Parts: sequence; structure tokens; C-alpha cells
Amino acid sequence: MPGPNDWDLFQSLHAVLESGTLSAAARLRGLTQPTLGRHIETLEQRLGSPLFLRSPRGLQPTDLALELKPHLHDMSAAASAAVRDASGAANSLSGSIRITASEIVGAEVLPPMLTSFREQHPGVVIELMLSNINDDLSRREADIAVRMTPPSQSTLVAKKVGDVSLGFYATADYLERHGAPEILEDFENHAMIGFDSPARGIRDLPGINMPVSREIFTFRSDSDLAQLAATRSGFGIGVCQDGLARRLGLVRVLPDFTIFVLPVYVVMHENLRGSRRMRLMFDHLVEGTTAYVRESREA
Repeated sequence: MPGPNDWDLFQSLHAVLESGTLSAAARLRGLTQPTLGRHIETLEQRLGSPLFLRSPRGLQPTDLALELKPHLHDMSAAASAAVRDASGAANSLSGSIRITASEIVGAEVLPPMLTSFREQHPGVVIELMLSNINDDLSRREADIAVRMTPPSQSTLVAKKVGDVSLGFYATADYLERHGAPEILEDFENHAMIGFDSPARGIRDLPGINMPVSREIFTFRSDSDLAQLAATRSGFGIGVCQDGLARRLGLVRVLPDFTIFVLPVYVVMHENLRGSRRMRLMFDHLVEGTTAYVRESREA
């Protein structure tokens, strides 16, 4: 019986590097843990060097494994893109589309747009990645992105649909219980919602002219979705996009104070312009996000 080829072995290595354990990697690949373990051992024999060190803390990747990691990431992205491309012919309205967006936009803004697209084109399968890190469309980690920063690669097609502003928001119930602050200094007497990691600290935030650190927050999380959930629950005062806050029925605190303004872009790789379903989704997202930006301005 033939053994695994190099592609199988490197896929297993990539799964271990991404998940951190043999058991999680086996689930990710749909293999048994012993089979995946043998893949790693076989690859180590072929490379003539260990890929992981076993310790009480689990598997620790060696320098060789870490050197291979970015290449394996590219291979995985390319393979996924090939599967998506092969899932539908260029002019077909069947096949998959992989979209990436920030946590908030992906979870709160895009779903209605994706629902209406699916109703119009039932042969399309949608894959949605939520990440506040811009995925590399030039390497086809995703097909289409909705971003709050301009793309830097020349191989990308981008459409700026406008700008969204962010302000301080709370529920009407919270403000009824605790009163509405009238100036920034009043925030000291309120439950503030913000980040947890010191690395996410913001200095010289536009309009505030003061350092912002985790110590000022009563609710701390590095998840934007968790922060939004806390704001919606009436925990305290958080930051939200104006258009989204309007949809959620949140009340703007310090109505004349805008924290900052973010541009909104819909982006895809130029090579995808020949795919009908990609073009249709790109245009659909441009139309939907344009309406969202307009709603944000009216909030």
C-alpha cells in the first residue's frame, strides 16, 4: 500500500503548526492522531531533522518548522484558492467565494448583504473569514475583502465606498440608570468598555489628546465583538460605528464628538475579474456597503 506523498506530509505539518497539537491537527485534517503523528515522523526522516520538540508544555516547533511555516501558509492558501476556482467555471454562478472582513463588519454588517446575494444566486457557497488583520489577497488567502485601510498591492482592484465615523455609545437603559456624560472627564464616573492587551493601547487618539490604556476600562476584551456585546447589554459606554449603532438602537454619548473616521474599501484580486460570480459579488458588496456608509452619515 503506498505511503503518504510529500503534499500529505506538509499538509499535516501545516495543520500542527496552525492548531498547536497533534489531536487538534488530526481533527482539522480528518485523520486519526496516530496517522498524523506518523506523517510528522516520516517528514522528519525525509528532512533529516526534527520539526518539533516534545516538552511538558506540548509541541514546540523547531527553527526548521518555523522557517517552513510561511511557505506552508502560502501553499495552503494557493490550494484553497485552486479549489474555489475549480468549483465553478468562469461564467458560472455556481461555486464558492471566500470573503474576509473585520470582526464587526463581518458579523454585524455583511450578513444581510450575503443573504440577499445568496437568494439571488443559490448556487454560490460563501466562506466568511473574520479577522482584524488584513488577509493577503495577492496570495489568494481570500477572494474579496471589505477593509478599513487602502490596499497597497498593485495587483488588487479596489473601490472606496466612503467613510464611516465612530463615536461613544450606550444603551438608553444604561444612560437612564447612570446619567449621560456631558464632557470627556465625566467618563471617570462611568463603566467604560475597551481593550485588554496593553499592546492595543492608543496614544494621541484623534480629538482626545490623551493616552488611552487598559486601566481606564471597566470591561476589557481584545475582541471587538465582545466589546460590542457588552455595550449592547447595557454594561457601559463603548465605541461603535455610527451606522451600526443606529441599527442596534444605541444612543450616542457626546453627540458632537467623533472619535475617528475610517475609510471603507471593497477589494479583490485583478485576476478574478474574469469570474462572473466574483464580479457580481464585488458589485453587490460595493452597493451594500455604499448604502451602509450612507446610513452611517445619517446616524
